[in-house]
Amino acid sequence: MGTFKIEGGHQLSGEITPQGAKNEALQILCAVLLTAEKVTISNIPDIVDVNKLITLLEDLGVKIRKKEKGTYTFEADEINLDYMQSAKFKEDGRGLRGSIMLVGPLLARFGRGYIPKPGGDKIGRRRLDTHFEGFIKLGAKFRYNREEHFYGVEAKKLKGTYMLLDEASVTGTANIVMAAVLAEGKTTIYNAACEPYLQQLCKMLNRMGAKIAGVGSNLLEIEGVATLGGTEHAMLPDMIEIGSWIGLAAMTKSELTIKNVSWNDLGQIPTVFRKLGIIVERKNDDIFIPKHTKGYEIQNFIDGSILTIADAPWPGLTPDLLSIILVVATQAKGEVLIHQKMFESRLFFVDKLIDMGAKIILCDPHRATVIGHDFKSTLKATTMVSPDIRAGVSLLIAALSAKGTSTIHNIEQIDRGYENIDERLRAIGANIVRV
Repeated sequence: MGTFKIEGGHQLSGEITPQGAKNEALQILCAVLLTAEKVTISNIPDIVDVNKLITLLEDLGVKIRKKEKGTYTFEADEINLDYMQSAKFKEDGRGLRGSIMLVGPLLARFGRGYIPKPGGDKIGRRRLDTHFEGFIKLGAKFRYNREEHFYGVEAKKLKGTYMLLDEASVTGTANIVMAAVLAEGKTTIYNAACEPYLQQLCKMLNRMGAKIAGVGSNLLEIEGVATLGGTEHAMLPDMIEIGSWIGLAAMTKSELTIKNVSWNDLGQIPTVFRKLGIIVERKNDDIFIPKHTKGYEIQNFIDGSILTIADAPWPGLTPDLLSIILVVATQAKGEVLIHQKMFESRLFFVDKLIDMGAKIILCDPHRATVIGHDFKSTLKATTMVSPDIRAGVSLLIAALSAKGTSTIHNIEQIDRGYENIDERLRAIGANIVRV
């Protein structure tokens, strides 16, 4: 189990460039299975979860060539379908949540797709019903081996249909879209997710020859085609990492420039941080965060009531940033209620922050009230264990602002979502060592 040693209390300065988007990469990489032609993808983040998926694709028979850092070509012209029912696949697929999105492309192109029950973050139950209900509506037969926790769908030919999703699941929508592009006839998906990363997937599929209308809305209409061709695609910057660096700058009273953020795809993120009193300036396509030498003050609602920040499907605030926002609020002036609606266990890391001296009331598994210190007292260094990717980075931000030397164990969770985070933080002045 890896460990970070962090000496907190140092101001940072300089520029930091966000990596390619992890959540986009997991969708886009699975889409290469939809064609036998070559697909070139750039700005791929070098992180554990993405590298696991690349290895899975290679084991499936995809020919993969690294052209340069972050840029690969993929050619899925000789797929080994037997691998999907091997013991190795059942073991490797279980360790990656994103492996579920292999099923849609495999089902669409080869008539069958299998997956072990995926793992991933321990942030509450994340069900797969939306995925498989969508496949069934397209005409697939579903089977589940309870002893091995192994799912499968099979179909001679998928047929387009109308479906109203029970939840606007991003991965569920992506999986169903990838299945529907090769289905016979027209598929209509209502209550579809419309996150920028899902839009990126749809735009890439359209360049490959798919016919998807309504991209960016919650109503997608897909005319099935017989085959798809190759293309080139570049990942967006990771909006969760961008939010992490905004929070880090504020908590450490640092002046930071976050480069090439794709402002038009950030949605509510700059607005929410501004509600916490943080100055977020746009400079071309960069974000500039000045030193908050006098701290930052949380806005109340216009009637004077306490601010509530909650997650919601796009264009609402992504749930992946609530952990960061909660940590940033611990040093704000004022109070805020954090309401995590989508995952019931994601706030349970606050006990570590309370140990560090934060004033947090955990109301229930979904809500926490934070009373900010206004920098009148600093957080205290401590020893912690990272429970998941986003909580791990939140604790890391807390440690960088705290007085003394903190230790964070289980940093493999952080490495799953953040590329070379210790090296990049040292480059802007952080005192962090990987043990």
